[in-house]
Amino acid sequence: MSLKTLTEKIFARALKRETVKANDIVNVPVDRLLINDFVGAIVFRHFESLGAEAVVNPDNILLGIDHRIPPAEIKFADSLKFCRDKCRQYHIERFAEIGRHGIGHQLMVQDFVLPGEVALGTDSHSTMYGGIGAFATGITSSDAAIIMATGEIWLQVPASIRVNVRGQLNKGVTAKDLSLKVLTLAPLHTFIYKAIELGGEGIEALSISGRLAAANMLAETGAKNIIMAADEKTAAFIGKPSGELQMDRPDADAQYETTYEVDASELPPLLSYPHTPENVKPIGEGAEGLPIHQAFIGSCANGRIEDLEQALEILRGRKVHKDVRLIVVPASQKVMLEATRRGLVEELLVAGAAIMTPSCASCAGSGPGLIGAGERCISTTNRNFKGRMGNTESEVFLGSAYAVAAAAVCGYITDPRQFL
Repeated sequence: MSLKTLTEKIFARALKRETVKANDIVNVPVDRLLINDFVGAIVFRHFESLGAEAVVNPDNILLGIDHRIPPAEIKFADSLKFCRDKCRQYHIERFAEIGRHGIGHQLMVQDFVLPGEVALGTDSHSTMYGGIGAFATGITSSDAAIIMATGEIWLQVPASIRVNVRGQLNKGVTAKDLSLKVLTLAPLHTFIYKAIELGGEGIEALSISGRLAAANMLAETGAKNIIMAADEKTAAFIGKPSGELQMDRPDADAQYETTYEVDASELPPLLSYPHTPENVKPIGEGAEGLPIHQAFIGSCANGRIEDLEQALEILRGRKVHKDVRLIVVPASQKVMLEATRRGLVEELLVAGAAIMTPSCASCAGSGPGLIGAGERCISTTNRNFKGRMGNTESEVFLGSAYAVAAAAVCGYITDPRQFL
């Protein structure tokens, strides 16, 4: 039977059914599970309260340590030790120990999640894995405990909304800008518990890094999941022949609740203005010339090689402004190593950037790099609520690595295209 969207195809295959439809209630097997350090101890305590004797499918679980790494307080060190001990006890081998660490979402797509899988995580930005064609969504710590005990999760199949992206992005405009545009297509309640399926030539033209950034950023719509069809770029990223992967495509007659159209070629560089991600406007509509104190490049949304390279297109041969601190946080040790081998780390240091160990850093307000009262930051992260990156009297603008680098050089927010 046809009529299936990408999300419905994944559910139908996981359930061994001919078809499923939106709003069906199902117990679906889970292929991959991320537990992060922020809630790791809570998850294990929930699991043990269930009385289960063993973890089902421990090889399908990754415990990532990214929010508070290396720990700077004893209570965080104790929490990590607790998680280490529990991983040993329950034979969970994928504990991303310090030195092999990275932001959990990046580790999931680097070496773990495959297209067509059901991949969940104890963080709302787990939607990112949809950038490589998986059904991916964030769950609670109690959900994770149930998955550990049963290997399944109770879900409602989300109705799908299609976003067709035609044309290609112009120089200086990135997947980040495209994501911010999608945030403006409708009131955000439109997307709550929906599957946003992105497709068209504009999505096919994106790199995998760009697709991951979009799938990550669009968690801010309130959607259940974000998904794009896997293709040869996906296979190359994963390092397997496409014939060995589940390369789903939506049926030509798939039924969508709503369809939106976006012309990528018409997009300018965009910013999310304080204090909500959906407060999106072009740079020239109120931000041009605003002085900044901190520029941040990193996070699960935009801490990959492509982001560092974009920043260096502007930073190369220039210096960070004397009144600005530029913080760069690669998304994983693997990204850090590749950046070092390519000479990107040296170039960033020469420009005046501070390079930090892979982590969430100040993105969630729980790590180093926080901003103080009255300070303004421009960042590649995914949220800019009051107090998100520090003091509640600070401001955060969200944009691409190009926009962040341009501001870092000038000392104020400006259109990055003048440097490209």
